[in-house]
Amino acid sequence: MHREKSCGAVVFRREDGKILYLLLKYFGDYFDFPKGNQETGETEIDTVKREIAEETDITDLKIIEGFNEQVKYFYQRENRIVHKEVSYYLAETETKEVRISYEHKGHMWADFDVAVKTMKFQNSRKIIEKARNFISSMDKNN
Repeated sequence: MHREKSCGAVVFRREDGKILYLLLKYFGDYFDFPKGNQETGETEIDTVKREIAEETDITDLKIIEGFNEQVKYFYQRENRIVHKEVSYYLAETETKEVRISYEHKGHMWADFDVAVKTMKFQNSRKIIEKARNFISSMDKNN
C-alpha cells in the first residue's frame, strides 16, 4: 500500500466583524481546504505555508498555535490503494485577493454556515466546526 502525507490549513480572515473561511474548488467539483503533499525535509508548517502560497498566492499567514487536526483516509489511484494522512492547522490572513493555481477551478470566502453546507466531506465539516470553536474561545480570551 502506498502512503501519502499532506498538510493544509483552515485559512480564515476577519471582515466587518465576521470570520470568513477560504475554500478551494477542486477538479472533482468539491470545495475543501488548501493542502498539499509534504516534501522531504519540510516541517508540516513549511508545507502549509508553501502549499498555500503556491495554490492561492497568500503569503501573510499567521499560524495559530494549539490547533492541529489529523484526518486519515484511503483512496484509489491507478489501481493502487493510497493511505492518505492530512494534518490541518489554523491560519489567519489579512489577504482578501486570491490567485488560484492551475490545480483548482475556483475559490470562495465563506462564513461558517455557507462553508459547512458547501463542503462535501464529513471530515472537513468536523474540522471547520472545531476551527470555529477554537477561534471563538481564542477571541473570548483576548
